[in-house]
Order: sequence, then structure tokens, then C-alpha cells
Amino acid sequence: MKRRDFIKDMAMGGLLLRVHPGLLANAEGVDLAVIQGDSPAFITKEAISVLGGMSRFVSKGDTVLVKPNIGWDRTPEQAACTNPDVVRTVVELCFDAGAKNVTVMDNPCNPARRTYVRSKIAAAAKEAGAKTPYPNEHKLKDFFLGGEWLKNWKVYSDFIETDKIINLPCAKNHSLSRVTLGMKNWLGALGGNRNQLHQNLDAAVVDLSAFFKPSLTVLDAYRVLIRNGPQGGRLSDVKIHKHVVAGVDYVAVDAIGATFFDIDPAELRFLQLAKKRGLGEFQLEKVRIEKRTV
Repeated sequence: MKRRDFIKDMAMGGLLLRVHPGLLANAEGVDLAVIQGDSPAFITKEAISVLGGMSRFVSKGDTVLVKPNIGWDRTPEQAACTNPDVVRTVVELCFDAGAKNVTVMDNPCNPARRTYVRSKIAAAAKEAGAKTPYPNEHKLKDFFLGGEWLKNWKVYSDFIETDKIINLPCAKNHSLSRVTLGMKNWLGALGGNRNQLHQNLDAAVVDLSAFFKPSLTVLDAYRVLIRNGPQGGRLSDVKIHKHVVAGVDYVAVDAIGATFFDIDPAELRFLQLAKKRGLGEFQLEKVRIEKRTV
């Protein structure tokens, strides 16, 4: 069953299957790749290679949607959006694996026509051959999400009508959830008044992650916004960390991300809720991790 059919069936309330990401570990037995190095592009390639290569996640003829964080009118140096070199590399790898087309898209908090340009993500994605549409309200559809807290919401159909979806967040401090990593990145696939989700943000991000089911999560932690997130603005709030984390288990990816802020993953409620629902593992001693410096 293709991903788009799976999601549509679930959104119609007819399919409630949950697949534990850990069951999808690659043949080499590695759940997470944690790569450190000077080049954002190279460490991204290395992380995905450790997991078995992009061909493990993208097949010939697939349509792929790549979901970076393009939420804020900030430059790459301010670390409020995903590193454009990481975005470019993921798009290139998708095409190398045989993707028919790749779309890079987000619904930013600031106007998209500014964030797409100033973040340099649109230019990087286009250079690699991807489409970079702005969010179109005509493509918003009310979907049954099947969550424990979040039952229905308006979702851009671009995120549903695709064969594969790759989550491409960045690592940032957040005033409400302490950090924003991969699971919270799904708010950018939604329309409507997203501020309403803040009343129970931890439960919302878990419900959204269970709904979208990314084939792969690649966390950009080359530059980390350690204070005044999620939009930042001051270079003094940015730490050059030089890491990329990749994995199928998005709970484990976020758990590694939490450690970059010296936070014990067990302290984060959204990770506790996700594990309780069987969506992944935050106890890193139970995760098979390959760490490399290149």
C-alpha cells in the first residue's frame, strides 16, 4: 500500500494500524545515525548512508515531499530554519534514488514569500531540482487525524498526496515545549489557528507525528538555537554544533536532539506520551546508534 493511500484510509477513519518505527531498522541493525563534521552537506549524506542510503526510503518513480522548518524570516546563521545545505542534499539524494519529483514546503509563521527567500531554502531546493510552492489555502482539507487529543484539523493536501514524506527539522529552544525538533515540525503542515494547539501542545505533536508517519527524519543540528526560540534573531543565541541525526524512529531522533540542550529525554512530556503509545523509543540505551565524526 502506498503511503498516500494509507494516510487517506486512516484519515477516513477506516484504518487504525500503528507501526512501531523500530521494527523498520535497516539490515545493519542501526536505528540512528549521529554524524558530526564541518560540512552540513557531507554529514547529511553520511547519516543517510549509515542507515542504508536514500534508496531504502525512496523508490524509483516516487513523489516525495520534504518538510523543513521554514517558519521564520531569518537567515541561516540565525538558526531558526533548517540549514539550506541540508535541504539541498536531501533533495539531491531523493533524485539520485529515482524520485519522480520532490516538493519542499512549509506553512511558516512569518509570510512565506519572505521566509522562503531569507532562509535561502527555496533557492537551495530549486537548485537541486525541487518544487517550492507556497502554502495554498485552496489545498486545505479537514482531515480526521485519529489522535487521542487532536481529532480533526485542516491539513494541506500536499502532505497527503505524496508517496513519501521526509521530515527535515532543525534543533531549537522553545518557550512552551522546551525544544522544537522533529515531532513539533508537523505544525507546519497545518492551516487554521494553530495557536489553539498550544493549550495541549505535547499531546498535539504526538497526534500529528502518528498521523503523518514520515519515511525518514533528518534533524539538522549544525547550528542550534539554544535560547529565545523558536524564532531567535541574535547570533549570540546560536551554538555551532555541527551535527546531523537521521533515523526512522522519530521519537529516538528527538531524544538525541534533546541531549544537545543538556535535557534528559525522559523530562519531555511529548516523548513520554509518544513512547506510551508505542510510537518510538526515547531511552537511548535501548536504541542502536552509530556515531561518527567525519
